Amino acid sequence: MNILFGLLEQGLIFGILSLGLYITYSILNFPDLSVDGTFPLGGAISTYFILRGYGGEIALLMAIIAGGIAGLITGLIHVKLKVKDLLSGIIVMTGLYTINLFIAGKSNVPVFNERTIFNGEGPMSLSFLGRYKMLFVVLILALIFKIALDLYLKTKSGYLLKATGNNPILVKLLGKNPDNTKILGLVMANALVCAAGAVMMQHQRFFEISMGTGSMIIGLASVIIGVKVFKNLPLKDTTKVILGSIIYRGIIALAIMIGLSPNSMKLITAIIFLVILVISRKGEEDVRT
Repeated sequence: MNILFGLLEQGLIFGILSLGLYITYSILNFPDLSVDGTFPLGGAISTYFILRGYGGEIALLMAIIAGGIAGLITGLIHVKLKVKDLLSGIIVMTGLYTINLFIAGKSNVPVFNERTIFNGEGPMSLSFLGRYKMLFVVLILALIFKIALDLYLKTKSGYLLKATGNNPILVKLLGKNPDNTKILGLVMANALVCAAGAVMMQHQRFFEISMGTGSMIIGLASVIIGVKVFKNLPLKDTTKVILGSIIYRGIIALAIMIGLSPNSMKLITAIIFLVILVISRKGEEDVRT
């Protein structure tokens, strides 16, 4: 049961990250590599505020704001400075490594005895939930972010965001600037990724500078798994993405349970992602034929 709870909790946390990747990858067609920097940015910001006694809720809010700023910088570099999308993400990701170290103070910072969103006090402590508390908190957060994104995508701005990824010329004909819409999408996506990093840090109760390595791969794999596996089910894409994240974490857990070393996690991730890409591309080719 502990393994199952851990799998669901991490799957939901990475589900929040995957919602951000869903915006950039599926909607905007933007390969945003800055994700590998904004995920640990959430952990660093969360660590900074928690160690100063602000609590997990304020730390999470500040992480969301910081992630939005990082996304804004990526968008401005791409749109205003005319740097290619891939390179703009790499630039921000590289710069964030030093910024994250500066914010956290060092590469590994524990917060074992500090107040987080999982061990609050007072009437909202949810102590009556016992062992289910962490799963409940993560589930509620994932649902909040998912529902907020669903509601936004139904607005006029949300439809423009979708159109920007599919047909930016149409957006120009509507009298709107697709560049501004793209920047907004990057702000929202990185805010979600940074929020996931903050929740993950508070969940594991320590910050580690390399915690974001491979975040983009994990998010993309979750998006592709969810969309492909549940493509025939009447579910919203955001729901499919979160389910895909849980399935992905299940695959990783299964690989470790059958005897593969945790040290080979990155290799396992790369192989799984490659297999998913090959299968999804083969499926698309079969549909065309």
